[in-house]
Amino acid sequence: MAAVAFLLRRELHQHGIFPAVSLYRRFSSSPETGRGRGGKKMIEKILIANRGEIACRIMRTAKRLGIRTVAVYSDADRDSLHVKFADEAVRIGPPPAKLSYLRADSILQAAKMTGAQAIHPGYGFLSENAEFAQLCEDEGVSFIGPPPSAIRDMGDKSASKRIMGEAGVPLVPGYHGNDQDIDLMKSEAEKIGYPVLIKPTHGGGGKGMRIVENQNEFVESFLAARREAAASFGVDTILLEKYITRPRHIEVQVFGDKHGNVIYLYERDCSVQRRHQKIIEEAPAPNVTDDFRSQVGQAAVAAARAVGYYNAGTVEFIVDTLSGQFYFMEMNTRLQVEHPVTEMIVGQDLVEWQIRVA
Repeated sequence: MAAVAFLLRRELHQHGIFPAVSLYRRFSSSPETGRGRGGKKMIEKILIANRGEIACRIMRTAKRLGIRTVAVYSDADRDSLHVKFADEAVRIGPPPAKLSYLRADSILQAAKMTGAQAIHPGYGFLSENAEFAQLCEDEGVSFIGPPPSAIRDMGDKSASKRIMGEAGVPLVPGYHGNDQDIDLMKSEAEKIGYPVLIKPTHGGGGKGMRIVENQNEFVESFLAARREAAASFGVDTILLEKYITRPRHIEVQVFGDKHGNVIYLYERDCSVQRRHQKIIEEAPAPNVTDDFRSQVGQAAVAAARAVGYYNAGTVEFIVDTLSGQFYFMEMNTRLQVEHPVTEMIVGQDLVEWQIRVA
């Protein structure tokens, strides 16, 4: 790993990301003592609050580091691979996720019962649930992820955009206010200029999004977006943005430690999508200049620092190909499904980094 780390540091240094040196050192521990920086004892057992591929992927890294693993499972997953692969396994409920994998109390009880000092949420389920992260912290269990405050700040798209604006991160022209009066929203849409994009302030996956071409379509689209947002996310607040007609979708992998260091590990182009779902990820993004790469990377770092972020995260930007300008979209406060694409180009194990930071 030392040789790989050297190559990564050299590559990052060439692209102006020099803090990688100190960051990597802080992730490293002494193999002789099993203790990290400052003599802090390393994690010996991790509970993975997830299932399937991501649970197995986390377990592989944990086992390589000599860390014991605990799986949780619903009745439907009793014979799943992640259950067999773990050192221990605990049943947490019946098949519906809301009665098992989304039960924070059951997962924490399993951690305490097995003596797990940390919980890795994977992606999905409770991975971006600030209340769960806070509960882990309150119970003295390490949450392998960002601080609860950062999850809260970035989980609300309107709030996150206000924070990003204050931090100087470029934003798409739009309305991110709390007043949801339909006449006000229609007036704001006219100020922005059509076409506009209607988006729920919470959730993701393209649910509730509507492209509105003119004012005659606005009211119907706005009400439909609110209904879908309420049904999908339990929150019906909406934001408005200028719709970029010729976009690219670029996301930047960031990583921070608990000492205030944040770096970016290149970017991934995820412009090829179907129904707002990413199909192809390519890294580094093709056909971008080193200057653009540096600018978008530093903007991602600024976004993370603005909310006191640590651990793995992804900052998403939309790029107007007509003007070349990029704009902040949102931040995913977790390890993304697409993280192996970044791992392939930097030669590092991001789950290992997550564990060392925790």
